[in-house]
Amino acid sequence: MSRLWGRVAGMFRSKSFIGADMTGNKYFSRTEQIDGLGEYLKEKRWVVFRREEDPTSIPVEWICWLNGQRKRAPTPEEMAELDARRERVKLNVALLKKEEEEKKAREGTGRKITSIGKAEGPELTSFVRHFPADSKGDKPDEASKEADQSRVKEHEPEIVTAEPPEPKTTEPSGSGSSFRPGTWQPPS
Repeated sequence: MSRLWGRVAGMFRSKSFIGADMTGNKYFSRTEQIDGLGEYLKEKRWVVFRREEDPTSIPVEWICWLNGQRKRAPTPEEMAELDARRERVKLNVALLKKEEEEKKAREGTGRKITSIGKAEGPELTSFVRHFPADSKGDKPDEASKEADQSRVKEHEPEIVTAEPPEPKTTEPSGSGSSFRPGTWQPPS
């Protein structure tokens, strides 16, 4: 029991103030022994929030120090320099956004979009199956296939190629002069 009481008392006795950030959060550290190993010490780091516990109010540099990614705590000069840099970046972003909006406004005044999408509803006749006049059902599948093919030919443009199609193989071919990045697809 005395060992436990000694650890609790040591938590308050050995803490050292490391620094504070712009929002008033205070940072502390202490070293304590690892259980059963008298000579090994481990540093514990923590923050005491000024108001309510809001982890988003901790600057990135202090988060790195708390997690042990930094050996030394950030100095007030370093924090001021980084804050000034962040402000410059924000101003540059705002300036670039303004320039981009002006450029879009200049380019957009000469063009008019006449229509977006279809003005009419869908053509429902393409969904209707055409059956032969003969109701005996001699060859209804062939008639519907012919009707489907005629509708497809109406809506698809005809593709004309000057070169014969290349044979599809799974093996790479070519000398390298015909290479085009992003064109190869794996066989399925």
